Amino acid sequence: MTIQEIVKKQRAFYRSGATLDLKFRREMLRKMRSGLKKWEPALQEALWKDLHKSAEEAYMTEIGLVYGEIDDAIKHLGRWARRRRVCSPVTVMSSKSYIVREPLGNTLIVAPWNYPVQLLLSPLVGAIAAGCTAVLKPSPYVPTVSDTLQKLIEDCFPEEYIALVQGNRDVNTILFGTRWDFVFYTGSPAIAKVLSAAQADYLTPMVLELGGKSPCIVDRDADIEVAARRIVWGKCLNSGQTCIAPDYLFVHEEIKQKFVEAFSKQLDFLYPEGTKDSDYYVHIVRDAAFERVSGYLKDGRILAGGRTDKATRWIEPTLLDGVKPDSPVMTTEIFGPVFPMLTFCDRKEVIDFVTSREKPLAFYYFGKQADAWEMISRTTSGGACINDVIMHVANSRIPFGGVGNSGMGNYHSERSFLAFSHERSVLSTPTWIDLKFRYMPYKLFGLVKKML
Repeated sequence: MTIQEIVKKQRAFYRSGATLDLKFRREMLRKMRSGLKKWEPALQEALWKDLHKSAEEAYMTEIGLVYGEIDDAIKHLGRWARRRRVCSPVTVMSSKSYIVREPLGNTLIVAPWNYPVQLLLSPLVGAIAAGCTAVLKPSPYVPTVSDTLQKLIEDCFPEEYIALVQGNRDVNTILFGTRWDFVFYTGSPAIAKVLSAAQADYLTPMVLELGGKSPCIVDRDADIEVAARRIVWGKCLNSGQTCIAPDYLFVHEEIKQKFVEAFSKQLDFLYPEGTKDSDYYVHIVRDAAFERVSGYLKDGRILAGGRTDKATRWIEPTLLDGVKPDSPVMTTEIFGPVFPMLTFCDRKEVIDFVTSREKPLAFYYFGKQADAWEMISRTTSGGACINDVIMHVANSRIPFGGVGNSGMGNYHSERSFLAFSHERSVLSTPTWIDLKFRYMPYKLFGLVKKML
């Protein structure tokens, strides 16, 4: 079946009203959960084959998060979807005002390769909960995972409701040029611009989850050991192939040497046998990415790490010193385990540097709480952590999303439901009273003016 035939069938299915029933939505969410449970071992094997991702990390960063989203949606769907009555001002005296959350309709979800299960299925939970249909597009760079996801989706849902299509740029061209009621895209800003331009004719609403260079600041009064351990963990998670990975370091010059020593110590603590043959260290996804990331090693002086193996696409976690602000490693999102380091004496230097560049997806600060809040108030990012990295994504009660070049819109839990929904305003006015001052020639206008 062609993409256009799938879209046509999904439009007909949506117009039938089948997805509006909350009982149907809950049933589909339960089917999704059962399907995920059934295919969980196969997905773990696929993630190992395509990314060298351990079963533990696969569950912690991918599958477990999807279970959480599904369970949350099943539990709270009734509250999320119910009609809400809101107060009416005196200007609409005797009327009742409501907010009705209705599905946007036929949707497209495009996922990247770095967290291919979570970043495809988590938005799908929002689409199902909101009452939408969906066409899913996984990444071709993780073929085993994409094939397994296709089997899962086909096992759970009819194609006229939820369908998964695979392919490269030619498929993207068709999908991007098709009219949708909503698009959820996770990936690079460059492709997001192509997608946005293609959908501009339709004025399609979108959530864009992108990336950018997320700064990580270690101030002089930070707990250096804890900071180093958490930073090393965050940079090594998925081998740095994480949109919210700490991208570059700003370390106070007074603690630079202590931090470098702590960085190497914590790397040995997390990987006592090294990372090359570790079951808990992900490798780079493909040859082109390996060449790009390993090329950054020449942009500075290596203080720790620096070894590579092209055959297995392994790059050792590497700390770089002496990098120039305009070098490739400092102007491009790294998406790998290379960590350029700059130093500062005054926090204003950091603020000026961060605010002079594109708005990042994440902002990390290690130091005193008061100083952290000052830094947060003077900068902008999609999200932030104080004395931690990555972990803000683990709390579904706070929104996850970017700002500016790092994205638009947000999701997780109820916000995923809202992303795929339209909040419709409804005013219900009785006929037993019909106030005359609203009609021409506007008698008592002086009184009306005072009321407004």
